[in-house]
Amino acid sequence: MLDKPQIEKLQSLEDKFYELEARISDPAVMADMGEWQKLTRAHAKMAPVVIKFREFKKALASIEEAREMLKEKLDEEFRGMVEAEFEEAKGKIPALSEELRILLLPKDPNDDKNVIVEIRGGAGGDEAALFAGDLFRMYTRYAENQGWRTEVLDANVSDLGGFKEVVFVIEGDGAYSKLKYESGVHRVQRVPTTESSGRIHTSTVTVAVLPEAEDVDVEINPNDLRIDTYCASGAGGQHVNKTESAVRITHLPTGVVVQCQDEKSQLKNRDKAMRVLRAKLLELAQEEQHAEVAESRKSQVGTGDRSERIRTYNFPQGRVTDHRIGLTLHKLDFILNGDLDELISSLVTAGQSEQLKQVE
Repeated sequence: MLDKPQIEKLQSLEDKFYELEARISDPAVMADMGEWQKLTRAHAKMAPVVIKFREFKKALASIEEAREMLKEKLDEEFRGMVEAEFEEAKGKIPALSEELRILLLPKDPNDDKNVIVEIRGGAGGDEAALFAGDLFRMYTRYAENQGWRTEVLDANVSDLGGFKEVVFVIEGDGAYSKLKYESGVHRVQRVPTTESSGRIHTSTVTVAVLPEAEDVDVEINPNDLRIDTYCASGAGGQHVNKTESAVRITHLPTGVVVQCQDEKSQLKNRDKAMRVLRAKLLELAQEEQHAEVAESRKSQVGTGDRSERIRTYNFPQGRVTDHRIGLTLHKLDFILNGDLDELISSLVTAGQSEQLKQVE
């Protein structure tokens, strides 16, 4: 059951929701498209919690109404109906309370941001690079299913067609909120195509998911940057072009280095590299801010550290196991084809449960 401060907070949110509705309908506000869009976005964000709170209040009202009716003299059949309604409404309260407590949890300020995803082959050489390609396909398929847009920022293709590393952006509503738990080491167990004896190999790939930073999130002094250009190269060291279109940017104060060679235009490569640099600097700043919290409390879905093994993809058994929440799914082919909904929803739920423990 919700406590009094929680109910008061929910009532305050509902009151504000009504105020927003009134302002959105105001002709003066509607004439200012920027302000109107801002208010409608705020209204849409509040709608889920207000709708759920109304369900909660309706259930409470039904309980109280039934309780009062049961004090009166009723014939047996009608009393049975009232008792059934009383029990039904009473049974809704625990689930509604839990849902509302989750909706009241502080939101991650990055949840609505686009993401920059970095996938790099780890232990396993060519096999790791091939699996990096599999994960790239998995995430781009998932993004496509969500109606999101993807764009490759940088890629280093391996001789066999995988990726030594690939960096790409995913743009879409709530992209970070759904993909933030994907950071870490992904392990694959399978028989490589080059293995003649049929022996199972274990390889690893690292995935980093960074919220894309806006200009206002990170201030970068141009004097802190060293920008180098060089000839872009592809698989096997073959030159993609003979001009110095590839760009490498070093942020001198932090030592962060980013590069991009995916475009033929040096200017486009520089713009893409700056997107990655902003995301990395935002990540560094946020890690510093939350270092003490992270030290005192580690989430059950993991710290997101890239050195942490988070998931295993076992091809002989057709299974995927997420080690942070102990979830095993025997649907490897579907998952690698972008069907990540069950995995991601389970991780989000586990994260919310951990948050609830901290506020109790």
